[in-house]
Amino acid sequence: MRALIITDTLFEDSELQVPYERLRTEGVDVDIAAPQSGEICGKHGLCIRPDLTLEAVDPARYDLLLLPGGKAPERLKKLPKVLDIVKAFQHAGKPIAAICHGPQILAAAGILRGRNVTAYHAVREELEAAGAHFIDQAVVTDGNLITSRTPRDLEAFVSEILKALQEG
Repeated sequence: MRALIITDTLFEDSELQVPYERLRTEGVDVDIAAPQSGEICGKHGLCIRPDLTLEAVDPARYDLLLLPGGKAPERLKKLPKVLDIVKAFQHAGKPIAAICHGPQILAAAGILRGRNVTAYHAVREELEAAGAHFIDQAVVTDGNLITSRTPRDLEAFVSEILKALQEG
């Protein structure tokens, strides 16, 4: 099993770190991709060195896409390569997990029409404008989409991700 995390500077630290560590503990190979090479840091000081740049990503190599929140999704949703990766996962029916502001990327990719999702409350209108049905609960799974609200919901979020990988 292989997972891909896409992020950028000012990600929400725990929304990257907790799923990353839990997936690795479960034996999943995890790569982190960012728009550029070199160290990037989260909102609270966690710094990481991505494994590859977005341009080097081949979605066919991965079984799961994870989109942490924070401020990074606001920039990532504007990058055509990110949207192409999301669409490739969607087309293949592979699990896509997004938390907090991460679902903004799903909205920008145009894959939310008619889907049930959750996210940080501040992006609710953006998701609804993209055709999503917003549900305010810890985690919402709709087909291959797994969405969650905030770091408080990480346990439920990661549990749903692991369940999707086992079923897949």
